[in-house]
Amino acid sequence: MRIISGQLGGRRIHPPKNMQARPTTDLAKEGLFNTLQSMLDFEDCRCLELFAGTGSISFELISRGAQHATLIEKDPLLVAFIKKTAQEFKIEEQLQILPANALQWISSGSVSYDLIFVDPPYAIPEMKQLPDIILSSNLLDKEGLLILEHTLNVNFENHPNFTKQKKYGTTFFSFFKH
Repeated sequence: MRIISGQLGGRRIHPPKNMQARPTTDLAKEGLFNTLQSMLDFEDCRCLELFAGTGSISFELISRGAQHATLIEKDPLLVAFIKKTAQEFKIEEQLQILPANALQWISSGSVSYDLIFVDPPYAIPEMKQLPDIILSSNLLDKEGLLILEHTLNVNFENHPNFTKQKKYGTTFFSFFKH
């Protein structure tokens, strides 16, 4: 795993070998950020990463100029990994890492974000409801963008807030706006 571009571009991320998470592949991440480049001003972006896993999406956002990112991850091993990596990259001041269950945290979040990236376990029972859960929480700014990573098994094209879908290998990203 690596950071694709920006001030940390080319730096490697070495996640724990015994982790339960499934990180977003470099191919999918590069495709996603190529799409986001024309949609967002990274420097003004307030970012939230739910089910953060290794934190690679937030590391990429910070590398590309985002000033701050909030990461929600419940696995203590991954929380420790994110903190350690942030210290190694000297960006710990730009990250807020909250050890919490993302689904439970959504209802308690009080800040709105320009970009919310969600990469839940693909087998999570709430997968189809996640856009509604997040959009009804007021976490997404009225002009913000919600991106949900998923597999071919889930189709959001009929969701009223769905705007587009991108596919990279077996990884799908669905985009939503208010």
